[in-house]
Amino acid sequence: MIPEKKLTELKREDIIEAAEHEFRTNGFRSTSMDRIAKTAQVSKRTVYNHFESKESLFQAISLKLCDCFTHVSDYSYDAGTPIENQLKIIAEQQMKLITSDDFQSTLKMITTESFASPVLTKENLENFQESSIGVVKWITAATEDGKLSVSDPILAGKQFLALIEAFALWPQLHGFKPTPTKKEQKKIIDSAVRMFMNTYVN
Repeated sequence: MIPEKKLTELKREDIIEAAEHEFRTNGFRSTSMDRIAKTAQVSKRTVYNHFESKESLFQAISLKLCDCFTHVSDYSYDAGTPIENQLKIIAEQQMKLITSDDFQSTLKMITTESFASPVLTKENLENFQESSIGVVKWITAATEDGKLSVSDPILAGKQFLALIEAFALWPQLHGFKPTPTKKEQKKIIDSAVRMFMNTYVN
């Protein structure tokens, strides 16, 4: 038998996933808590036991996206591995996330809602802009080891991720360009790594 706490956590995850699907498919305003409950295959009462409103569910989805974006660039610095190789791994992790259909459709939904309800999404989008923490830790460690010369790890981290997002996330989010092919992704990554190293490697 699944422990009660574990079962509760699973139900909560099911509700968030159902809401995420419904918000992406039908939009935030057109989605009802009844519909979310049906998609999650739980009672409406169960949904309200976990989330007091549709707005709180939206917040949970936004935070989930921020957490995912925060941790995707996590990488433990390895003094014995060339800087270039480690940067490529970090960039590949980032690329895999931001080119996924689920990530892009959820981010598009949240971004669209930010225009309609700025108060609802302002804090979450601000958190999203600060969510380069994974690569920042790596940059800090590499700098302390003398392999990089970085005075502002947060700025450097944002710069590195932006070199990838500028070609593989934002144009696609706004429908300007299709998702880069594998060959194009490699070119974007190689260019980002080269520019970063030219700027920050001693």
